[in-house]
Amino acid sequence: MMVRCLESEGVQFVFGIPGEENIRLVQALAKSGIRYILTRHEQGASFMAEMYGRVTGRAGVVSATLGPGAINMQLGVADATTNSTPLVALSAQVGHDREYKESHQFVDLVSMFAPITRWSAGVPTVRAIPEMFRKAFKSAETERPAAVYLAVPENIDSAPADAALSPLPRNVVRAEAPSPNQVTRAAQILRDAKSPIVLAGHGAARNNASAALIRFANELRIPVATTFHGKGVMPDDDPNSIGTIGFMRRDYVNFGFDAADVIVAVGYELQEFDPVRINPAADKKIIHIHRFPAEVDGHYSVDVGIVGDISASLDALSDTLRDHRFPVAPQAPLCDMLADELQRGAQDSRFPLAPQRVVADTRAALGRSDVVLVDTGAVKMWMARMYPTYEPNTCLISNGLSTMAFALPGALGVSLALPDVKVLAVMGDGAFLMNSQEIETAVREHIPLVVLIWEDNGYGLIEWKMDLELGEHHYVSFANPDIVKYAESFGAKGYRISSADELLPTLRSALADDGVTLICCPVDYSENLRLTDRLGQLDDAL
Repeated sequence: MMVRCLESEGVQFVFGIPGEENIRLVQALAKSGIRYILTRHEQGASFMAEMYGRVTGRAGVVSATLGPGAINMQLGVADATTNSTPLVALSAQVGHDREYKESHQFVDLVSMFAPITRWSAGVPTVRAIPEMFRKAFKSAETERPAAVYLAVPENIDSAPADAALSPLPRNVVRAEAPSPNQVTRAAQILRDAKSPIVLAGHGAARNNASAALIRFANELRIPVATTFHGKGVMPDDDPNSIGTIGFMRRDYVNFGFDAADVIVAVGYELQEFDPVRINPAADKKIIHIHRFPAEVDGHYSVDVGIVGDISASLDALSDTLRDHRFPVAPQAPLCDMLADELQRGAQDSRFPLAPQRVVADTRAALGRSDVVLVDTGAVKMWMARMYPTYEPNTCLISNGLSTMAFALPGALGVSLALPDVKVLAVMGDGAFLMNSQEIETAVREHIPLVVLIWEDNGYGLIEWKMDLELGEHHYVSFANPDIVKYAESFGAKGYRISSADELLPTLRSALADDGVTLICCPVDYSENLRLTDRLGQLDDAL
């Protein structure tokens, strides 16, 4: 019955590890058209399901046994919720006959999952399965997307099904049309504005609002910045794009917000980054455009909220302002500064490689529609601010929970969801070994995987922050295995970059292959403090 419900929801993959208490569910999956991806750790499985949901908009499914298995998958579940990604997590649980007392492997999983999910529940009876599975997927996929959790007691797993039961039909919640009154009010704020700016976030990417956003910006000549999660919703080569905001200190893009008197927030969510960074005096007018009302924050006080379909809202606002155009945005040089920095980096031949060189070569190796997953650490700071992105969901970053080690397993979920695009996982050496066991999953399941490891033998971002704020660093260094031999031990290919000009051809060769490849690239992170020094000097100059 549970598998029939999954099939009715259109589930193609379930990621996980079986346990004694859910062997009948696994048996039913084996007889279905759903592909079960056996992983080497439940955390890896949860990241695969999360990234599958991130790029498809349909809930990825992760399955685990009770107790430690369920607890292991909690990190990916929490990451999905904080990153507004649809995910359905299933686990076994002890039978109802021993939930009330101290019992082997029993913990209150429903209570443990409640703070990190939209809905957490235990299945009480067989007859509840169709309704609870439909509710799980509807809750996960409806804006704002999140993870949900269902615990299936072992007595339910082994119970006979009622022949009269059947899955409930899928239904999708549609966005409302924007309120004409709110559109009129927002239009008046823009008519009175001198220097408006757009901040496009994750919601714009999820809701396929890229085309409407481009029209809006081009018709009104308003500059657009994106969050880390919004990268690509406004192509970085569009003349109205001024880049990505969210760097740990002030970046070029911040100066565009300094000059603004109105912020048009399109699909922006506070978890993406703190609004105090763009509205420190809380004096800018804010127009909030999203499918749900804004969160409350002292630096994000909304003057007008347009709740409804994002594309329809932007088009309605454009139509209302059809005779109003702003002067050519003076912020254009800000984007030029970032492009110049990347171009200089592309010609930097030092070894170990400059971060700018690694970003430039990564961009050159991937097509506009190819996907890069950027792990958390210093690598995220360089890639998020500098990697030119042209389409939504082609540069995937965890910035809700900022979780380390999601990129390698997450890349397997993306590859299964998008088999026709190239997928690259980019991560630091600190994050790499946290989930490197999933290399075996990729090899066994014949899932293409390319991992580019930025190697500095330490937790580079923490060292950067320590040096920046304390003037010294401690307990951030470690040693690494021989990555080439490590890859080969799994039956994968391994490369170690020994000069700057080796990286781009190695990346291109690996991405053209349909196997599993690890590329270890030594990085010169002395550039970290040089960057923040340069930006600080620029801030002082302006």
